[in-house]
Amino acid sequence: MNWQKVWAFNKYWVMSKSQKQYDYIRCLAKNNQWTPHKSQELRNIIDLLESVSPTRKTLTTTYQHIWGYFKKKCNNEELHRYLRLLDGLQPDDDNLGPFLAQLTKKYQIDYLEKSRIIIELNKREN
Repeated sequence: MNWQKVWAFNKYWVMSKSQKQYDYIRCLAKNNQWTPHKSQELRNIIDLLESVSPTRKTLTTTYQHIWGYFKKKCNNEELHRYLRLLDGLQPDDDNLGPFLAQLTKKYQIDYLEKSRIIIELNKREN
């Protein structure tokens, strides 16, 4: 699998665990100049993050980015629910992620449907 597909799949999942690693990978990918060494670095970072738990801050940032796909599509009820869930977001009691996964399905956001974070949120709900 090429690095762009790996990155697209893992992008928000990485962000949910470490803004620092997310920013580092973005630097690696700068100018689309990719090497086998960079591919291995990407894989190493992803492997390292498997054991990292999201924080309220990293989840908030990630979910705000994901929300950007819905903010012009959603209705007022969905907006208010998003804001309420964001305000009460706790990593160990995350109701916002599943809500965003529901919106992803409802609005058929292809990019998000194929992203690791949404796939994992959907698995948790089933």
